Amino acid sequence: MTSPYADAPNPDKVALLRTGAHVRRRLDGDPRAQRIETDRAEIWGVPDFLTAEECDALIAMIDRTAVPSKVLDHGTNEIWRTSSSGDVDRYDPFVHTLESRIDEMLGIPHPWGETMQGQRYQVGQEFKYHLDLFWTKSDYWKEETRRGGQRAITAMCYLNDVEEGGATAFTNIGIAVAPQRGTLLVWNNSLPDGRPNEDTMHAGTPVVKGTKYVITKWYRTRKWG
Repeated sequence: MTSPYADAPNPDKVALLRTGAHVRRRLDGDPRAQRIETDRAEIWGVPDFLTAEECDALIAMIDRTAVPSKVLDHGTNEIWRTSSSGDVDRYDPFVHTLESRIDEMLGIPHPWGETMQGQRYQVGQEFKYHLDLFWTKSDYWKEETRRGGQRAITAMCYLNDVEEGGATAFTNIGIAVAPQRGTLLVWNNSLPDGRPNEDTMHAGTPVVKGTKYVITKWYRTRKWG
């Protein structure tokens, strides 16, 4: 079956290529970043990116603001995402400091990043397989291209260890990353030539025991907002 992304326009291809190349050089040259072994996607882990105190502060923020998570329309009535999401205050000095640290690690200008979003998964909750890339044939793409274009890079940080379940599973390539408190997970949503990389398909697997907290920050191909 032909992928819906295969014949979709890719107006940001050159920008995706350039952003991916820049982040690749940046992280491959950073001793803190560990590339996950696969030739099908560019994924890095950065242990101890956040301190325990920073994780606790973010968890408290998420708990204060969490509401049922939304998902972009993908043409089905099936429930795809059952977590809660908490939007943080972009102008909070603490949030700004943490976002700036992610910006600096990736070498991406701060205005290109969406405000980081917190997510909470309780027992049984999940986010089924999906891509962070936007589908450029969708009704929402016209608005997203005005808001900064395609999502180039995803940066996600685990805020706690989870007793059981809750891994981030890259479903096409058979890699699952278990939550580790303070670890930052980064991936390039495109191939090195700027085409969509559908092997970045991933899922937040169901939590079996405990609660899972993460923050996610997406970077666009240009200024977001």
